[in-house]
Amino acid sequence: MGGLWLSLFAALLAAAALAGPSLAGRFPVAVWYLTGYPVTALRVVWTWRKAATLNDLAVAPRPARGLIGELIVKGEALRPVAPRISWPRPTRTGLTVTVRLHPGQTPEPYLAAAEALMHAWRVHAVRVSSPERGLVRLAATAGDPLKQPHLATAPKALLSALVGILEDGSAWVLNLRQVPHWLIVGATQSGKSTLLARLVTQLARQKVALIGIDCKGGIELGLFDGRLSALTTCRKEAVAVLGALVGELHDRMETCRTYAVRSVWDLPDDVRPVPIVVLVDELAELYLSDGTRAGKAEAEACSTYLLRIAQLGAALGLHLVVAGQRVGSDLGPGVTALRAQLSGRVCHRVNDGGTAEMALGDLNKDAITVAQAITTDEKGVAVCAGADGAWAWARSHHTSVLEARKTAMAHAHLTPELRPVRKALAEVES
Repeated sequence: MGGLWLSLFAALLAAAALAGPSLAGRFPVAVWYLTGYPVTALRVVWTWRKAATLNDLAVAPRPARGLIGELIVKGEALRPVAPRISWPRPTRTGLTVTVRLHPGQTPEPYLAAAEALMHAWRVHAVRVSSPERGLVRLAATAGDPLKQPHLATAPKALLSALVGILEDGSAWVLNLRQVPHWLIVGATQSGKSTLLARLVTQLARQKVALIGIDCKGGIELGLFDGRLSALTTCRKEAVAVLGALVGELHDRMETCRTYAVRSVWDLPDDVRPVPIVVLVDELAELYLSDGTRAGKAEAEACSTYLLRIAQLGAALGLHLVVAGQRVGSDLGPGVTALRAQLSGRVCHRVNDGGTAEMALGDLNKDAITVAQAITTDEKGVAVCAGADGAWAWARSHHTSVLEARKTAMAHAHLTPELRPVRKALAEVES
């Protein structure tokens, strides 16, 4: 049986050599299955015992004959017993290995040994998970799928946006029906604005209302003004629009009570109101006041309205996507309360640990260290976490300003009119 496996691997390697390296760019998955997987699988099996021993994953054998007290009177050293592993199973971007733990072992030592295994197997990364008690799954990624992100296919659905690629090569989709509110953080030139632009280009094609809150004078979201049902460029306008949206929430509650349903998605198609997505660029501009009484009142109003929308919006078709360079508790207690309602998190490269802690700390502590390791050269790379607390590397598909604006203008005819919002904004401008 062993000879058969060796013959099969030799045949695959010979075929790969004849195919040539030019196929790697055109058919990366096929080339991986043909050449990369056989070599890596053999390396995993060959190095497993030594890697397990060096990283304290192996255990001492059960004492047998020749035992006097705690001494072994035998002429040869005891050989630690490495945990049993399955044969490496190939995936599109790497392979997986299932480890059966020894009695008394836990997955924590495997988390600590992940980097050592990555070097031993000569792969890009090794992720550790425990699918069931007594088992640990080691998922090795052969290369960096985020280095050259491409558009993966994803099912088209309302409020679902294909924004990039995940570390396993699958599509990175922000589905607002599943995770209704998102917090996106990132320093300047980290890819935060690119992700927002990509999100707008995806939602612009759908029958949804987009509202932009950009208190930096509208220099970011103002590029998509043609597809926005409303755009605020200062905090005073933001207070008026957010207040109108809270009023819209109460109207939708009345409609749901009238039809005896718990969500707008249970309403008849001809009655269901249009979904609304509120895009907030630079959250700190809404919370920081200038010290005046009016400024403090506006900041408190913004905090109250945003929290109200986040608490009630999911069932009523009103969603928040909040972005900021720095998001910390020093902005006020309202930020922490709002963070608790934003179950979707995206953390790009940040300038301080507090922002990474605010974005990922309450979901997964391990993800904080990973997010802080993102370098300035990895633009668009982020740590994405959902409501279940699981995190993954991700990279948004590059969307230029020209492309995003062109898409927004091409779908301007889909922009729904929100009369209460327009009225509130007009009253402030007058």
